Amino acid sequence: MPTTTRTTTTPSTTNSLLAGKAARLREILAGYQSVLVAFSGGVDSAYLAIAAGEALGPRALAVTADSPSYPDAHRQLALAIARDFRLAHEVIHTTELDRPEYRANPANRCYFCKDELYGRLAEVAKARGLAVIVDGNNADDRGDYRPGRQAAREHGVRSPLDEADLTKDEIRELSKQAGLESWNEPASACLSSRIPYGNEVTDAALRQIERAEQVVRDLGFRIFRVRHHDIVARLEIARAEMPRALEPAINTQLVAGLKALGYQYVSLDLQGYRLGSLNEALRLRPVS
Repeated sequence: MPTTTRTTTTPSTTNSLLAGKAARLREILAGYQSVLVAFSGGVDSAYLAIAAGEALGPRALAVTADSPSYPDAHRQLALAIARDFRLAHEVIHTTELDRPEYRANPANRCYFCKDELYGRLAEVAKARGLAVIVDGNNADDRGDYRPGRQAAREHGVRSPLDEADLTKDEIRELSKQAGLESWNEPASACLSSRIPYGNEVTDAALRQIERAEQVVRDLGFRIFRVRHHDIVARLEIARAEMPRALEPAINTQLVAGLKALGYQYVSLDLQGYRLGSLNEALRLRPVS
């Protein structure tokens, strides 16, 4: 009878593979003359900024874009990480909300946001004499609908985490090993991603969403989104946390807190939190 050979993945094998990918990332970064890191404060860009600083020292600059669609909680996280890891760091202001095509909120809204961002970063890179702009896209982002990638290509932005074949979970593990306290932070996205395509993005709506999510966060919820449907706040909460949202005392506080911000109705989405749920509507109509 023929003998079947099985490949077993052991912890040591996994660690070796991860170490190899981390080494590949360092090799990619070290190959740049100098680099500007688009640093949002999220797990991916934070690890990339730290790795770039280790590989290039003063030839690496982390830049955080501050705009109406950027939650203050993320801004504070970026500032804390830059301080704790002594990153060379700057904050710039972007004005995507001044662009009519962005405010109209088409399905490719993210393109106009990233075009604004990378255009501003290119100005900073030129002024500082930095050779390459990099972002935190990783290997898991390849199959998602991301119109912002077109803007990245047009501006020559590189994605070394993706080039090193690092996945989100692997980046979290490397971040943990590096001592990054935010290694397990939930995935984040701009506030405009809470507004259904075709509904105008306004500063008032963004501030309402930001305050609404702070209400939910202050009640101890960790993985969630407040989707903004005009007078309706649709809560997407991780399934593991959903039973708590239905506890009478918590439920009362959620409803009262969100209604105080101007929502007339507060709904709980029974499908729970899922990344990019507003993209589900795109399956029903062509992408414009």
